Amino acid sequence: MINIRTPAEIKKIAASGSILAEVMKKIIPGIREGTKLSDLDKLTESLIRKAGAKPAFLNYRPAGARKPYAVSICTSLNEVIVHGFPNDYKLKSGDVLKLDFGVLYKGFYADAAITILIGEVSAIARRLTEATREALSRAIKKCEPGSTLGDVGLEIENTAKKYGFKSIKGLTGHGIGTKLHEEPEILNYGQKGKGLKLKPGMVLALEPMFSAGTDEIVQQSDDSWATADNGLSAHFEHTVAITEKGPQILTAF
Repeated sequence: MINIRTPAEIKKIAASGSILAEVMKKIIPGIREGTKLSDLDKLTESLIRKAGAKPAFLNYRPAGARKPYAVSICTSLNEVIVHGFPNDYKLKSGDVLKLDFGVLYKGFYADAAITILIGEVSAIARRLTEATREALSRAIKKCEPGSTLGDVGLEIENTAKKYGFKSIKGLTGHGIGTKLHEEPEILNYGQKGKGLKLKPGMVLALEPMFSAGTDEIVQQSDDSWATADNGLSAHFEHTVAITEKGPQILTAF
């Protein structure tokens, strides 16, 4: 079932999104060489709780995971695309870090992700990150009443092809609202005019994920997902509402 949210409900999701955005803006400036991933997790949880909200990922068990997620933020490095565990690893120059976390506030969820380049990175890492960021922007612009999820997925896929990269096929975006993951599943590829037609009131977590090599993925022992060829990956995400006037980003930072 696809939930159609009222304007009042969208405002509540936006309130969660606003908290998420503020937390993101506070943690990003401190991320550099030497930053310990577990410290990022502690800081993120502290800031979310200080805002009167809850970390959406803490104790959440995503589909396909062997156990609930024991921390508040996903920190995925280099070939790891999503669900990376924030351990005591200290960031090094050249790392490609994907940050992904959610906020639960007064019964409503928001979700967002960003890719951060650490120190001196390769030209391909920069290009991959730029391409994935652009794909999210282009996908959001397609989120208008009357468009389809196929249109959105095709925009993401075409952006990947334009830059010579692959759009990951085994991981998806999702609906969001009173649950962290709701219908519909949002593929990062598609066909023009195919799939669910978008309507005002739908709220979607769009999250293009690109690989410098293969579009195939493998699940690792810690439940994270990585590229099958260990190639670099990038990931961006925003929570977006479909309105009569077009897309509204609820997690803008």
